[in-house]
Amino acid sequence: MGFAHDYAAAILARGRVRMEPLDFTPDWRDRPRKAKFYPGAEVFPLPEAGLPPGGTVQDGIFPGGDAAAGRFTLPSLAGMLLDSYGQLGRRLAVHGNTDLAELPHYSRTNWFRGASSGGGLYPVTIYWVCGAQGPMPPGVYHYATARHAMVRLATGDLSGDVREALGGLPEADGADNFLVLGVKFWQNSFKYNSFCFHAVSMDVGALLQTWRIWAGSRDLPVTPALWFDEQRLGRLLGLTPAEEGVFAVVPLPWQTTGPLAPPVGVLPRAVRHRDHERSRRVRTFGTVERIHAATLENAAQRPAPGALENAAARPAPTGRPRTPLPAAAPLAMNVRTALRRRRSSFGRFQAAPPITAAELAAVLAATAATGVHSDAQAHGEPALAKLYAFVNHAEGIAPGAYEYAPGPGELHLVKPGPPGGFLQKNYFLGNYNLEQAAAVLVPTVRTGAVLDAVGDRGYRLVNATIGAIAQTHYTAASALGLAAGVALGFDNLSFVEELALPDGEAPMLLMMIGHERPNPAEFRYEIA
Repeated sequence: MGFAHDYAAAILARGRVRMEPLDFTPDWRDRPRKAKFYPGAEVFPLPEAGLPPGGTVQDGIFPGGDAAAGRFTLPSLAGMLLDSYGQLGRRLAVHGNTDLAELPHYSRTNWFRGASSGGGLYPVTIYWVCGAQGPMPPGVYHYATARHAMVRLATGDLSGDVREALGGLPEADGADNFLVLGVKFWQNSFKYNSFCFHAVSMDVGALLQTWRIWAGSRDLPVTPALWFDEQRLGRLLGLTPAEEGVFAVVPLPWQTTGPLAPPVGVLPRAVRHRDHERSRRVRTFGTVERIHAATLENAAQRPAPGALENAAARPAPTGRPRTPLPAAAPLAMNVRTALRRRRSSFGRFQAAPPITAAELAAVLAATAATGVHSDAQAHGEPALAKLYAFVNHAEGIAPGAYEYAPGPGELHLVKPGPPGGFLQKNYFLGNYNLEQAAAVLVPTVRTGAVLDAVGDRGYRLVNATIGAIAQTHYTAASALGLAAGVALGFDNLSFVEELALPDGEAPMLLMMIGHERPNPAEFRYEIA
């Protein structure tokens, strides 16, 4: 077994056995920027308007049986980037999170975005490798989230090298435009130290799912690759391997077509602009370095079709009392609107009024249908994750802990009785009132089975799947006008015990939905 097994076990037990370093305290005055900064590089503003509204959240999450046939243009690429990772505006409110006193200061501002991110840190870097088919001079660009602009890092058509690094990926055939997702670990580890890799790999999944929902509502394909020659792409982008990883590549079928450039070959550093680090002191963490190195092994050896079948979620056991759910409420809100309204509730839940069973059914169905849909899984393969629901306040559903069966759309009772006391007792922080939430959903994955099936790089797939589920949860709740939240700070082992989880299932996340107290004191200023 590789180190990813040990890391997964440490994450699962961290509510009872703290992870190293035990004496770590973030230095907020010396925190890094929330995005990479390339001084002196040319900047090209992206369009902010000109796109039609697009489809609904229902269209984006359930795009239909046929593969998306659309092709990207500069306005559609710009719109997808803006609505996912672009800075959309500023919000202030009285809530229960620990950073409440800091947020009114401009230097500590959290600009809201369509995609969710652990701790609001947004550490994912988006690179655009543009080929001759694209609308810009061929080269490598960095998406500057604060300016909604592309920063040119290298000139020349390097798309052939990306295609070759993808190792025969069918979706890359004929493509010479690619989005490449990197993570500079210090942008997260300055706060979360050894927990960093667990959090950022979920952030990657949240961003990918935001793109899938946005693109799916417009008949555009988003099919990420997680297995590729990462070292080659890191050299092309000028990355220091121990400091930043390449987590995903998304081929973009472009509106115009033409001849494809061949690979340039071995490049010591295609990107010569250097990111300017704000922090005076940058710390490294041995655990993060080890799990990153472990997931780099065999990065270019894509799993064979069907490799993950034995790691799929197990069906619900028979013999438990069942509660049929009604037809799911439609997710009829426009995707762009839903992403702009998405936010974390942070202690503002209120038990009354309860949510309807149709609303609960809609969020459960949407999250259960979510996966990364990457190069590791063929279309139609069983899902890796399953869902449990701790129901507090939902019309027509008795309080209790349930397993969700997506096929028949039923809740199978695991443990009767109000779960609020258990939920609050096993949550670390004071920023969520879990008993007041209408329901708390818990996705689980058989992490060890995934790692056994595809190796340590499978850890990235597991967490990207959970991040994608979290993003769907937020977006579906937003479309229904419900409050939502997601949290990682809980005693995972207590949930294993409470739910009597079988087969090495690991509870990965708490996802809350419900209603909020009326007439909140809040401020909202939109900039995009």
